[in-house]
Amino acid sequence: MTSVPASHTRPLDAAHMALTVLLCLAWGFNQPMVKLAILEGVPPLIQCAIRSGLGMLIVLGIMRWRGLPVLARDGTLTAGVVAGVLFGVEFLLIYRGLVYTTASRAVLFIYLAPFFVVLGARWLFPGDRFGVMQWAGLLLAFAGMVVAFGVPAPASSPHQLVGDLMMAGAAAAWAATTLVIKASSLARISPEKTLLYQIVLCVPIVGAGALVFGERITAMPSAVALGSLAYQTVVIGTTFSLWFALIVKFSASRLSAFTFLTPLFGVAAGHFLLGEPLTPAFALAVALVAGGLILVNRPK
Repeated sequence: MTSVPASHTRPLDAAHMALTVLLCLAWGFNQPMVKLAILEGVPPLIQCAIRSGLGMLIVLGIMRWRGLPVLARDGTLTAGVVAGVLFGVEFLLIYRGLVYTTASRAVLFIYLAPFFVVLGARWLFPGDRFGVMQWAGLLLAFAGMVVAFGVPAPASSPHQLVGDLMMAGAAAAWAATTLVIKASSLARISPEKTLLYQIVLCVPIVGAGALVFGERITAMPSAVALGSLAYQTVVIGTTFSLWFALIVKFSASRLSAFTFLTPLFGVAAGHFLLGEPLTPAFALAVALVAGGLILVNRPK
């Protein structure tokens, strides 16, 4: 009988749970940072291209400092290209999908991703199958999203339906990236090189999207916009590298469930940074997501 690698089923310990929560917190604050830069005249796909381009230089510098090979023939090129294309397509779909659908609808469709990961892991990693309690926890956490952002009504126009489908496509790309990293040769290289594959390919994909959709910067970005870009480049780039390391080390299904915290942190960040209101339903949403995560991470 073939043994299942421990990293396919390994639950997170307390320290790595805390680290994952911090990553989700950083990603939550990224949402209002992107909004701030848009308000200051830097379109979203251009933002993504800039942060990926600058991030590439930072990652190359880190790899050189650590003595990690960049061009070594380690059998990861095909998997790296696949992961990179998925990464770029994900952000292209998210940023352009927001043009056609509302932010609240977008959140619900994007956070179908954990369900896609669990279903994919069930097929790729038989030892990482969710039991009844884990599925209940995942549904409970998603219910928290519904409470926070509302039940999406049927699409009011063909354009909105297109936006919804783009967000669902982004969720599938996000989930596929997670599974490719864990199931392929990328699982045996440094997270920095895994990140490098993705941001190198993300630049031309979102850059081409910016050209096609006519995005441009018409004035020198303000200090606020530059600060937002710095946060996206340095902080978010670092979190991606840590996330990829966690994907390799722990159960992808359990890890993915934690991402339900990100939009809630985004709501809180919007309140503190942009003065957006918090509703009483937000507290209930937090409780539902927290309860769901407890169930997901219970021993089977």
